[in-house]
Amino acid sequence: MRVLVTGGAGFIGSHLCDSLMEDGTCVLCLDNLLSGFKHNIEHHLEEPGFEFILHDIVQRIVLEVDQIYNLACPASPFHYQRNPIKTVKANVLGTLNCLGIAKKMGSRILQASTSEIYGDPQVHPQFEGYWGHVNPVGVRSCYDEGKRIAETLMMDYHRYNKVDIRIARIFNTYGPRLSVKDGRVVSNFIVQALKKRPITVYGDGTQKRSFCYISDLISGLRSFMEAPNLSGPLNLGNPNEVSILELAETIREKIGTESEIVFEKLPEDDPVRRQPVISLAREELGWNPLISLSEGLEKTIKYFDAFLCRQIV
Repeated sequence: MRVLVTGGAGFIGSHLCDSLMEDGTCVLCLDNLLSGFKHNIEHHLEEPGFEFILHDIVQRIVLEVDQIYNLACPASPFHYQRNPIKTVKANVLGTLNCLGIAKKMGSRILQASTSEIYGDPQVHPQFEGYWGHVNPVGVRSCYDEGKRIAETLMMDYHRYNKVDIRIARIFNTYGPRLSVKDGRVVSNFIVQALKKRPITVYGDGTQKRSFCYISDLISGLRSFMEAPNLSGPLNLGNPNEVSILELAETIREKIGTESEIVFEKLPEDDPVRRQPVISLAREELGWNPLISLSEGLEKTIKYFDAFLCRQIV
């Protein structure tokens, strides 16, 4: 089995590579290192069955593989808003190029879509049949609409070219290997607390999210890829909600810092609530998140503490 992981040096991609390598799978890890890091996969670089390809999936490439996990796209607002045109290209041209490989080689392909499909939802919690509430011209639309187009491309290749597809809508995920400069809420809070800096909460902190630990997500992605006759879209996330202020206070308590919590203006189009309905994943895959937020945060804090001590940037 030869498996291509685009965005394989990123947060989710590198953990997926780990899981595949543990099973003896031949892994082709493709990344342009725009938001991924080579140190995330350095432990595999000399291993047989692992190949790192420095390449931007926006540019065409021909590879002979059995499966494709397309994770190649900046996933944090900090990264995808820094160069929105590249973000759109990664979602549209990158997905087209991956689908081209899948069509030519007869590969099964899984598209890493996102809960951002639902925008600032008017339906709560969010189930796969909800079409979402997205601003098509906002500062986040390069990512939101890019992922929506990627889903459209996946479905059209499936309908008209019989490509074997999987569409996974990934909700907030956290864990080791989140970048210290990622800009996402969990990494921001942990880094600020460890450095004894003020913890920045955007808005009043009452907005809510559902956080899934990385190992649970990887289990869901791999189960979905192997499931017969299930193309999706499929929500993958932890349905347990927590407010942003509660998250900040929990992290502050676990680290034992005296960092104060400061409040700043909520960014444009930032959703007020985001919570997945995962009944389809439970019924079809037998999948359910196992790691509690408390346990997951402890693992993540331990990683960031060691990471900052090594001063890896």
